[in-house]
Amino acid sequence: MQTQDTVSLVVVSLRAQDLHASVHFFRDVIGLRLMQHHGSYPTFDLGSGAHLVIIKGNPLAEQNENTQRFPVIAFSVPNLEASVASLNENGVELPWGIETSESARYVMFHDPGGNLIELVEFD
Repeated sequence: MQTQDTVSLVVVSLRAQDLHASVHFFRDVIGLRLMQHHGSYPTFDLGSGAHLVIIKGNPLAEQNENTQRFPVIAFSVPNLEASVASLNENGVELPWGIETSESARYVMFHDPGGNLIELVEFD
């Protein structure tokens, strides 16, 4: 492998049984730009040449109370309150509410496919 300068994120894939619900969620609720599909896979632009691809299928195993929460994917947002308002308007359950760390505020929730997603606003 070469230096870190040559490595970059290109594709993140999530699984969901209901592709239409996932397209609505990531396009209309999260605000990602839907691109042309790669075959039957809805694809979203993440910027900097990276893409989010939704694949029909079961998501990762559900988390239980003994599993440490860690998102499948996290998005940086400029205004967490506005993002949370959009999530609330769209009926997205926010089981832990807004949380804080030393350098950020964030909210975690499940997408329509059951994947754990995070929106984070850095200080």
